Amino acid sequence: MVSFLEFEKPIAELEARILELRATASVGDINIDGEIATLENRAAKLLADTYGKLTPWQKTQVARHPDRPHFKDYVAGLFDNFMPLAGDRAFADDQAILGGFATLGERRVMVIGHEKGDDTASRVRHNFGMAKPEGYRKAIRLMELADRFGLPVVTLVDTSGAFPGVQAEERGQAEAIARSTEACLKLGVPMVAAVVGEGGSGGAIALAAANRVIMFEHAVYSVISPEGCASILWRTADKASDAATAMQVTAQHLKSLGVIDRIVPEPVGGAHREPVQAIASLGTAIEAELDALDGMAADALRTDRADKFLAIGA
Repeated sequence: MVSFLEFEKPIAELEARILELRATASVGDINIDGEIATLENRAAKLLADTYGKLTPWQKTQVARHPDRPHFKDYVAGLFDNFMPLAGDRAFADDQAILGGFATLGERRVMVIGHEKGDDTASRVRHNFGMAKPEGYRKAIRLMELADRFGLPVVTLVDTSGAFPGVQAEERGQAEAIARSTEACLKLGVPMVAAVVGEGGSGGAIALAAANRVIMFEHAVYSVISPEGCASILWRTADKASDAATAMQVTAQHLKSLGVIDRIVPEPVGGAHREPVQAIASLGTAIEAELDALDGMAADALRTDRADKFLAIGA
């Protein structure tokens, strides 16, 4: 059962009516297949029209949809032979960032990403995808391991930001994020980062300073959440919609600004409606970007990465 967002109410009403008619048809002798087909066509058109003109704030809501695929779904759908690696070898094993060796197609890779969880218990366990310093230090350890073995790094970004709690600050949150970003930039192997949901603040860039940054059609990527920006500029989170528009957080805006390299199309209605199709599309895009980076020397990869980020805003 699809969870509908606020702006999807007209679609929800049509689909509820379709379900009612199907239930009626299943217990009676009345032939209402024609009416059902008409409503299905209307619902499909309304869905396509709605998702064809989403505002930045609506895209933010879609990017945060609880039913969007998560890290574990991508691992199950795209990667074989996944071998999880745990711990930062200093403090703890942060469950907001997961990673390990895996096979993508015929290519052995290191995959790392944020995991938000998909129900109450798992969301608490994974801290809603908000990593603490040990999470970024684990990511650094895995990236350095990949570099040592000559394995490409694939990261899946989906976080509202790094955990802002006191204990995270006590353990050096800012330093850990900076070191993780530095580790991305220093890699001598190809790195592809995919923003699959919400890419928030330093918590996202710490896993996304890659040779190629790709982004789902309805994902968002920003230096601060729209609510946070609105609270600073207007002293109220009620202006989040205005903030999302002003910050140009969508994949389409970021592609035109040169912040990302590729937009990955989503199924009509978002990745949460057809997760298998969305996961397959992402896999195709990641493999294409890795193919393009194949054969580049370590120094060339580092230079390519540096040039990419230095050119942003120039």
